[in-house]
Amino acid sequence: MSTTDIRPTIEAVWRIEAARLVAGLVRMVRDVGLAEELAQDALVAALEAWPEAGIPDNPGAWLMATAKRRAVDRFRRNKMAERKHEEIAYGLEQDQAMTPDPAIALDDHVGDDLLGLIFVACHPVLSAEARVAMALRLLGGLSTDEIARAFLVSEPTMAQRIVRAKRTLAEAGVAFEVPRGEEMTARLASVLEVIYLIFNEGYAATAGDDWMRPRLCEEALRLGRILAELTPDQSEVHGLVALMEIQTSRFAARTGADGEPVLLLDQNRARWDRLLIRRGLAALERGQAIADPPGPYLLQAAIAACHARARTPEETDWVRIAALYAALCEIAPSPVVDLNRAVAVAFAFGPEAGLARLDGLLEEKALKDYHLLPSVRGDLLEKLGRHGEAEAEFLRAADMTRNARERAMLLARAVKASEARMPTLKTERTG
Repeated sequence: MSTTDIRPTIEAVWRIEAARLVAGLVRMVRDVGLAEELAQDALVAALEAWPEAGIPDNPGAWLMATAKRRAVDRFRRNKMAERKHEEIAYGLEQDQAMTPDPAIALDDHVGDDLLGLIFVACHPVLSAEARVAMALRLLGGLSTDEIARAFLVSEPTMAQRIVRAKRTLAEAGVAFEVPRGEEMTARLASVLEVIYLIFNEGYAATAGDDWMRPRLCEEALRLGRILAELTPDQSEVHGLVALMEIQTSRFAARTGADGEPVLLLDQNRARWDRLLIRRGLAALERGQAIADPPGPYLLQAAIAACHARARTPEETDWVRIAALYAALCEIAPSPVVDLNRAVAVAFAFGPEAGLARLDGLLEEKALKDYHLLPSVRGDLLEKLGRHGEAEAEFLRAADMTRNARERAMLLARAVKASEARMPTLKTERTG
């Protein structure tokens, strides 16, 4: 079999095994950059060996054993290496001698290794952008080019970001270990934030030509599921997984035939993935069973669940959603949450009530350039028959957004609002 024929299989294996491989190597060599290099060396070796020898029965164990051998060779070649390196090489040799079956070596500590790698990649010492890049590179197995394209930056820019992140981790002496107690809680918040950022960027792309980037959502959901397995007693982890499962269930209905956005109330709910909804509701139940009181991710998941349980838009329990947003405002106040609460209030108690709450946010600095504020305001004004004002708001929102699909949708809504007010203008002129 040629390299070309087998390459897709090797890439699939790499996507599955990369995080475990890097995690195990980081535990042994205590250096994220070096661990990634060794993992890449093992991948190159696989690309050279597997076309001739075939895929091993346990490809992950093969990659780990190969990477370990490369680590030993590298440390031995460097005669000026520090004593620390000699000790690491000796430890690797001892590890291999004690566990001759590479499958055993791969699976040993795998839970702690993966969890440790998640906390390293999402360490607060890194900027939010760097944490996202590291998480996708080390845990998602995405190439630098894939990450760059996902976030609409050049590959050299993203490569520099990743290099700086590795350097920052090394200079800060970040320990490869799972934090405990209060530190665990603080660091877990950072981890969840990173996964949430990745998912949101995939769910509603900030910029570019596509309304969604499903690959990012898939990676975020995969990371969330892993984290939930490794930290079963953390309610907010289950809450975030529940939120992502339910949101992902809508993917097939969120775009039209030409890729145009389809808003929630206009979606064909028969196209929602019921399996993902069941998984999300189950994760929500697990989180609620151990949460007292529920945190922000559980509350957001509960809101998503209200939509998921409604077979038609008319069946949506908007009063409960408004109450959940009120609770969310109490524990995680933000202008964006206030904006979403105004939408829920409008559906629960009428567009006038929603608009009154929304208008209280017009002077909010954090929302000054946020296109969803005029977009939502335009929607409420349209419901109230104030079509001229609605048109102006939709045009303002279209000017703010950097997403081409969203801009086209907002411009179309502006045209619709303009057409709706034309009869009114004719009546005024006739009168």
